Amino acid sequence: MADAETESKPVNQDALVADIDRTRTELARTIDAISARVSPKKNAQRVTDQLRERASQIDPVMAGAAAAAVVIGVTALLLLRRRKR
Repeated sequence: MADAETESKPVNQDALVADIDRTRTELARTIDAISARVSPKKNAQRVTDQLRERASQIDPVMAGAAAAAVVIGVTALLLLRRRKR
């Protein structure tokens, strides 16, 4: 007598084809996601987008004040060096 586990079961062809198509679609999405993640062009674009986002959040007044402070500091340093000579 055959075991219940080893007996062949009737297979619904339509369900099998639908399952294969669903698996194929999921696999294609996964491959696309992996390709997008490792693509140098896409990585460069992501970094550029992140930098633009960060730059858009900078307050122009604060950036100007920081630049002015740097210019004043460098000018003072150069004047001090000149006096020592």
